Amino acid sequence: MPHTFETDGRKIYQQSFAMIRAEADLSRFSEEENGVVTRMIHAAGMVGLECHVLFTPGMAIVARAALEAGAPILCDVRMVSEGITRSRLPANNTVICTLNDCGVPELAAKMGTTRSAAAIELWRPDLAGAVVAIGNAPTALFHLLNMLEDPSCPRPAAIVGCPVGFVGAAESKDALISNPPAPALIVEGRLGGSAITVAAINALASRKE
Repeated sequence: MPHTFETDGRKIYQQSFAMIRAEADLSRFSEEENGVVTRMIHAAGMVGLECHVLFTPGMAIVARAALEAGAPILCDVRMVSEGITRSRLPANNTVICTLNDCGVPELAAKMGTTRSAAAIELWRPDLAGAVVAIGNAPTALFHLLNMLEDPSCPRPAAIVGCPVGFVGAAESKDALISNPPAPALIVEGRLGGSAITVAAINALASRKE
């Protein structure tokens, strides 16, 4: 017997978000935050993720305003940069990922760090007023935080810091949210990843449901 299933993409979308709103506890989030968290839950397929999502006050408003003003989006990995829906971007924003720059391996060796961390050094010309999206590499987030300890380092408008993993992920996000150098969004603990980070950026980039 053939399988029967919903084939209307719009109905699937609407039903998915209706289920999330019915099952997730979104009561502590502002109106601006609510849509972001809903999309993050959808990307993870995980009601309960909302318990681990933390925003600094006003982050969603600041990040959205920056994107509407044309801020570039700086991404730690191609999985993040390629997942951003260009048609959602409000100002034809530039999406930048420096990880595969030809000079990164040599720079990483010189710095004695990972390629992901070294690639963040190449963000400096574009960092001022940017929206940062880190969804994979804790070392990238740690290195960014170290860079921002220097008052002369350009400041991003907002940071989505959701690296995933077992080594350094929870610690890097704790460091970000405990002393944020810019408005920030994290997923606590080991949870996170590129899909969740992309969902947050796509939601921040658009007021549409």
